Amino acid sequence: MLKTFKLIAILEGISYLLLLGVGMPLKYLANMPTPNIYIGYAHGFLFIAYVALALLFTIEKKQGFKRFVIYFIAGLLPFGTFYVERKYLRS
Repeated sequence: MLKTFKLIAILEGISYLLLLGVGMPLKYLANMPTPNIYIGYAHGFLFIAYVALALLFTIEKKQGFKRFVIYFIAGLLPFGTFYVERKYLRS
């Protein structure tokens, strides 16, 4: 479970940065909305997987609701999932 959660956390962070750094500029500055659709779908799927795994991981490890909230808020912030992976998921 830990390896899967770490992998999804990293992939979700990468997809978020791609959405903000590539997808949005292409959509609004270059008038190319198509890449944003695919990056957005990938990011949405990975975000849902990240939140689900965060919930399952906190329940499995008996970490408490506060830790889940930290994981959840980190998923909303750019670079947040990288922080979670480095601070909480490395053993």
